[in-house]
Amino acid sequence: MELQTIGQVAKNYNISVRMLRYYEQTGLITSIRKDECAYRFYDEENLRHLHLIIILRKLRISVKQISDILNNPDASATVEIFERNINELDEEITSLSTIKNILSRFTEELRTKAGMHLQFDLLNDKNTLSMIDSVSFSKNYLKENLSMEELNKANENLMKLQEKHIRIIYLPPATVASAHSVGGDPEHDSDVIMAKFMNDVDLFKINPGARFYGFNHDADGQHGYEVWGTIPDDLDVPAPLTKKKFAGGLYAAYTSKPVNFEEWKLLYDWISNNDDFDYDKREPFGMDGCLEEHFNSYNLYGMKNRKHILSHIDFLLPVKEKEGK
Repeated sequence: MELQTIGQVAKNYNISVRMLRYYEQTGLITSIRKDECAYRFYDEENLRHLHLIIILRKLRISVKQISDILNNPDASATVEIFERNINELDEEITSLSTIKNILSRFTEELRTKAGMHLQFDLLNDKNTLSMIDSVSFSKNYLKENLSMEELNKANENLMKLQEKHIRIIYLPPATVASAHSVGGDPEHDSDVIMAKFMNDVDLFKINPGARFYGFNHDADGQHGYEVWGTIPDDLDVPAPLTKKKFAGGLYAAYTSKPVNFEEWKLLYDWISNNDDFDYDKREPFGMDGCLEEHFNSYNLYGMKNRKHILSHIDFLLPVKEKEGK
């Protein structure tokens, strides 16, 4: 089998380039570079791994568990992981079935009292209380901030973002150093440019609160990525970086942890059905004003012999309050 570029693999396997890079960053797959070529390529072994990863993710196996499976040739370890997930699913199925039965009973009861001033006496019914007490939620429900992966394990119908997952924040205006790369591996290449600049100027010393944003920025029909680092207004920026002004503003923020770039769609769906805010395409850059804020910036740019660990990201969608609110 011939080597395939990251673009070819994304198309052939119906997966985003961003997710491919994430799987590579987490060590699930690896790519190679040919001499004097900017593109990354995947060989047959890594494509087999990718096929397995896609299947396991559809079965709701976590990235950490997939890593354990790929790194352990002992089939008994894989069986143990599968059995653990089966047990969790059994508990969730039982709980959801109980919830369905209770809600069905409530529905029938309420239908008989349509138009009346309702007192929910049925909530105090001993049999009902006994049924509710028997519900055993998955541990995923007990966390204050649920990731979408955890919600998937509980119930596919819970995929829609809820208000508790969204923060409305204000990003202050800032001067930024911009590293923009197109073609090849633009995320990696722009990171390399930014890292060299940050180390050369020792930015974390002169600006300990530096923030780092990124976004897709294609050009000439090729995939591109741009990285911003906030800098003091009077700091000189050498080529190939450029100095820009970020206007800041109001954003809807959603933390993706573990990182799943497919969740951008959920944020778009959330704003399209929101009663209080509209999508505000306020700046003509990249993803119509959308940004990704990386929270491991010191790990990325501030440490020698650093390792790119993409732990979690804020997806930032520019918003504005609806008129009359």
